[in-house]
Amino acid sequence: MRTLLLALTTAIAGASANQASVPDYKGDVTDVRVIRHMDKHPGSSELWEPYIAQWNGKHLVAAFGVKIPGKTDMGDIMASVSLDDGATWGDPVYVFDHNQRQGTLQFGYANAILYKPPGQDVIWAYGMRVPMNYRHSEDAQLVGAYSADGGRSWIPVEMAMSYTAPLIVVAGLHRVVENGVPRYLFPAHRNTLRSDPQGDRSQFVLSSTSLMEWKFESHVPQPASGPKVFLHEGNISEGEQPGELKMVMRTADYADERKMTDPPRAFTSVSRDGGRTWSPAVQEPELWNAKSKAFYTKTAYGSHLYIYNDGPASPAPGGRMALRYKIKPAGSNTWNSEKTFYDAGLKNSYPTLIEVSPGEFRAVWDGGTKDRSRTQIMFGKFRMPPETR
Repeated sequence: MRTLLLALTTAIAGASANQASVPDYKGDVTDVRVIRHMDKHPGSSELWEPYIAQWNGKHLVAAFGVKIPGKTDMGDIMASVSLDDGATWGDPVYVFDHNQRQGTLQFGYANAILYKPPGQDVIWAYGMRVPMNYRHSEDAQLVGAYSADGGRSWIPVEMAMSYTAPLIVVAGLHRVVENGVPRYLFPAHRNTLRSDPQGDRSQFVLSSTSLMEWKFESHVPQPASGPKVFLHEGNISEGEQPGELKMVMRTADYADERKMTDPPRAFTSVSRDGGRTWSPAVQEPELWNAKSKAFYTKTAYGSHLYIYNDGPASPAPGGRMALRYKIKPAGSNTWNSEKTFYDAGLKNSYPTLIEVSPGEFRAVWDGGTKDRSRTQIMFGKFRMPPETR
């Protein structure tokens, strides 16, 4: 009996410790929780870039990165499970562990992405891996794993890649169905120019019918006029017209990735053939982007949702603080005025959402303090305002 009571006490204490207090905040997101704080990961330098999936009902899975000190964006990828719609979260398990060698090779990992295929009892986790001697993950390979028990354990799978050049993945997969057969599109980009003066910076798309074998599909062309733009971290969703796909991309100056575009705006591209070709990128005058990953989707109501960081680009003072959002109602040609998603006077970035029922979303993002970014992984619920449905 004493052993049982001790075990129960320890479990309750552990669950409570995972739910750190959330400061007062402004915004339309509700039920905000801290999934994980870096205090639980001694020796790590950041918790960053989370992703979320719904196993079923109130069973949610969140994956995130645990950064290695001294690396720009490399470490482990872990996943935590909630069985009560995000109210509490269990201790995370490894999806990809940098301490586990692959023969003589040792990798660091980055950029967790989750995807649950409709009608299948499996969740896929994707990310990037790079040899441990690299300083950053800009020249990475795609890596994958799956879970058949709702995110409690993960089995790595070696991807079959027809695309062999370096890549970076950040946003999630988009599913299209052609003649009854599902086909998956995976936005990715390349930044080989950082380490190679003959390299490039380009947004492109991979495709697969199996979620294991991936091939190169197409590039997003540069704007038809004006200067080149570093197009990257694009989100794919349904477009304005039936059968149309739209990609909304983060941007930066092409020649110097440390600079924003002028003005700092997101760019978009459209495909009308299932992602096989894309239109030249164009500036979205109403969508702010200051070199930070935003979230874009077409909702079940047919409206378009864009969530982003306002303000300047990091590391400038005030960079990546509040999260704002805009909605373009179905049938409208203009975006509604900016509203606040989450603002606590602290650093926040990289929002990702899933629509669990029409107009009802579950969200994750990485949060920090006033002066330090990415110290914790955040969760919240978001409901589309009635006037935008």
